[in-house]
Amino acid sequence: MASALDLTVPGEAELTRKEQSAAGSYLLPTGPFSDGQVPSIDVEGLVSRQAWRIEGEALTTLKLLVPLRDQLTEEGYEILLDCADRECGGFDFRFNTEILPAPDMFVDLFDFRFLSARKTDGPSAEYVSCLVSVTGQTGYLQLVTVGGGEAPKVEIGAVDTASPASPPLPAGTADIVDQLRSQGHVVLPDLVFDSGSSALAEGSYDSLAALAGFLNEDASRRIALVGHTDTVGGLDTNVALSRRRAASVLERLVSRYEVPRAQMESNGMGYLSPVAPNTTEAGREANRRVEAVLLNTE
Repeated sequence: MASALDLTVPGEAELTRKEQSAAGSYLLPTGPFSDGQVPSIDVEGLVSRQAWRIEGEALTTLKLLVPLRDQLTEEGYEILLDCADRECGGFDFRFNTEILPAPDMFVDLFDFRFLSARKTDGPSAEYVSCLVSVTGQTGYLQLVTVGGGEAPKVEIGAVDTASPASPPLPAGTADIVDQLRSQGHVVLPDLVFDSGSSALAEGSYDSLAALAGFLNEDASRRIALVGHTDTVGGLDTNVALSRRRAASVLERLVSRYEVPRAQMESNGMGYLSPVAPNTTEAGREANRRVEAVLLNTE
């Protein structure tokens, strides 16, 4: 039997979920989302799935993933895929990849990294995937291993104490398109929904006018509209509400701004991707938002 794989992550980590199957299978991603799917290989053997919550000042997805990547390389693993959010395929990659359920594992669509690796120099092939994401000062790690031997042992390392960066402010309506081009996503800051309602209030919105102009200028451009909520209420209720709000924005772009429906899609994340603490009214208000995500490069 092969020895356990020892991995170290920075910060104070807590194991939140562990599943193990002696004879299981896992679709291991080997490339970014492309042509409607995530390229994957079906691997079989002892499958271990773990989720970790990691607390630490100034955590970033890069700080979480680099130590894991370095250790896997030192152990003789070949890196198959190493990508960050938009490079992986963003929205499409996240929703076409196996992810352990919330609240054990959270994935911010705009702040995650993924790595998959393979080792073939032992008695049997072994495979690993690492998915990391950060929300505020909390990091999340999903670790899936397939092959012989034991489930990996994860130890706690020291956290980098550099000062945390300030979260970006929502873009003003004047630079909606500039931020969408440069960062791949943008909050639509002037939208108004009645409390608890999924209907977009009547009126004109500069952000939608700017977004419509961008889309109508080139029929090949595509976006996803993604709704988000605060943490008031249950997860299922909030996911449903966020999806309806995103769909309401899509319908307004179609009916009022004549954007072709084929250039847009909509979905919702509920409270799973906050941009601010939900402990204050200002934070909850910031988390109640709809974002536009650019789905294709120009």
